[in-house]
Amino acid sequence: MKRTIFYISVLFYSFAVGQTKDSAMVKKIETVTVNAKKNLVERKVDRLVYNVQNSMLSQGSSGTEVLAGTPFLKVDEDKGLLSIAGKNGVSVMVNDRMLNLSGTELINYLRNLRSENILKIEVITTPPSKYEAQGNSGIINIVLKKNQLLGWNGYLTTYYKQKTYAGFGSVAGVNYQNEKLKAAIKLQGFDEEKRSVENYQVMGKSSSVNRDDRRDMNDGLGFNATLDYSLSEKSNIGMVYDMMKGHSNMDIHSGQNYFTDDTLNFQTQTDSKHRSDFTSQMLNLYFDQKLGDHKLSFGANYYGNLPDTQVNFKTINMADHSEQMVRNLSSVDYKIYSGQADLTLNLKNIQVEAGTKYSQFSNNSAIEYYNMISGNYTIDPKKSNLFNYNEKNYAGYFSASKDFGEKWSAKIGLRYEYTDTKGFSPTTESQSDNRYGKLFPTAYISYKADANHQFSLTYSKRINRPYFRALDPFRWYSNPNTYYTGNPSLQPSFNHNIEFNYIFKNKFSANLYYQRTLNSFDQITFLDGIQLTSTYQNYYNQNNYGINLNYTDTFFKIWESNLSASFSCNETQITQFNAVPKSGQAFYYSTNNTFRLNKAKTFFLFLNYWHNLPSRDGYMSVRNRASADAGIKMSFAEKALQINLSVSDIFKQSGYKANMYFSDNTQSFNNYWDARRLTLSITYNFGNQKLKNEERKINFEEKNRAQ
Repeated sequence: MKRTIFYISVLFYSFAVGQTKDSAMVKKIETVTVNAKKNLVERKVDRLVYNVQNSMLSQGSSGTEVLAGTPFLKVDEDKGLLSIAGKNGVSVMVNDRMLNLSGTELINYLRNLRSENILKIEVITTPPSKYEAQGNSGIINIVLKKNQLLGWNGYLTTYYKQKTYAGFGSVAGVNYQNEKLKAAIKLQGFDEEKRSVENYQVMGKSSSVNRDDRRDMNDGLGFNATLDYSLSEKSNIGMVYDMMKGHSNMDIHSGQNYFTDDTLNFQTQTDSKHRSDFTSQMLNLYFDQKLGDHKLSFGANYYGNLPDTQVNFKTINMADHSEQMVRNLSSVDYKIYSGQADLTLNLKNIQVEAGTKYSQFSNNSAIEYYNMISGNYTIDPKKSNLFNYNEKNYAGYFSASKDFGEKWSAKIGLRYEYTDTKGFSPTTESQSDNRYGKLFPTAYISYKADANHQFSLTYSKRINRPYFRALDPFRWYSNPNTYYTGNPSLQPSFNHNIEFNYIFKNKFSANLYYQRTLNSFDQITFLDGIQLTSTYQNYYNQNNYGINLNYTDTFFKIWESNLSASFSCNETQITQFNAVPKSGQAFYYSTNNTFRLNKAKTFFLFLNYWHNLPSRDGYMSVRNRASADAGIKMSFAEKALQINLSVSDIFKQSGYKANMYFSDNTQSFNNYWDARRLTLSITYNFGNQKLKNEERKINFEEKNRAQ
């Protein structure tokens, strides 16, 4: 894998040098366009807009760095998380088309975006009815700059990352455009490792103390191709194909101690090797037709993922040193299909949007559990299982927006979704069916008092459907006595969101919100003797109140700062099980600072810090978390060569520590995922650098649930 990545880098570098020499001999006449400079932060009726092109981050930054500097956004690259303040999740779009990635895949994609190509970031905390009602989440829309000249360009990025273990990767791409055709090809490869330490305790009459020391080893090769062709001045057709093949492996050494009334009665040590191969593919097709000032769009999407995992356990009883050998095989086959049609009518005084969408999910999984008996692996039918899950969603939506003079704007929408799910286990002959249809209204109103003051009020209703892994009843073992299992009877939760927004001089923003969540589900852990089981259950309702504050400004023309703070309160009602509610508060603040070190704008220094104070939420209390990051950005050869050097989590403060309270025990964990790291990245841009590749993505939000 490492040799393959090296060959990719050499190939594209050789191509780049040769093409750059040829390009230097061609003289071009460029069109100069003068635009009025927009404010760094703007507020629209249904979203907050961060104009990246006016920020110091617009040069020599990665997509993750740009998002980390955007108001109300937080990026955790190590855990593969991107979040909006006050929201439990987030979806990402590029040019109003849903980006069908999540977790580590999403972070890798964003890390490889160039800030020079990003025009603005739109933060949508209450998504309109055009988008899926799935999840208590917001949407981030990354708007890329439009192509300026015909021709081609390309880039090569190589990075080295040092955590406990070293890792590196490369991304290379070529873009081409003529008067009718836009095409892009991207190759990427990575080979990374990290160390994770997880401690979990259950303290009660029956207790257990577990510690896992884990080495994660991930590698992969990916290919992406996009094609857009103009059939005429008013219609175009296109496709996006993405493929990734790789491995997600783990070596885990874990120790388990089991107690009764503080007396140690059983102690084991387990060494396990997890070996997982995966192949994922995604195909998006679209057709857009302009009808005067109106637009009609059609899209079709496919996503498939085939991970196969083998886990070998060796467990030693520390009392008599007897050994237990176990093998666990699992395979999963995810498939998602969807099709949609959208119509936008730009009438004289009002804009109308309407559309329909159909999506189908299938998940066929199998797990086989083997015990080593007399030198041979023998299947254990009680711990083996098959599970087939199918889900169909039908949706239709309508929305209308209108400006009332220069001060007032309003938008309303209504979405209907009907869901039909079927889960069946041939092994246990158990079946679960669920059918429901729901309406999801949205409403927005905005008032611009003057040039300095703007107010808005929004409402939305959302649904949070369980993702596949939370529904699948097969068992995933971390050792022979500890396993995770899904719950096919899990029901969706619903929430209502109300927000009041205020923005002052396009620099200071305030977001006041209230959320009511009903029938919420989450992961919950039970200890029965020495069997530690984690699963998902619907077991609580919750009210959340909060305020998010942000201030973004530039000082002395060389210092750009983004200051954020969030304060929230929650009230939790436990509806089943013996969890003890821990209603309380949470407070978070951050500061991101970029300093320009020379007049040519080729050297930058950044210093960032965030801090979560101790908080209480649901049935748990979470301790302090923080991270300090620093780095430099350098550009050479008329900004064609960019070098970034950074250090993250300098003081190793981002570990996750919390207690969870039940009437008969207290559970606690103390985890650290190797967040402290040194990263060196080098990017070389070649070809026509005035060409800004405009990527197209299809609205395919359902893929985020295939986790």
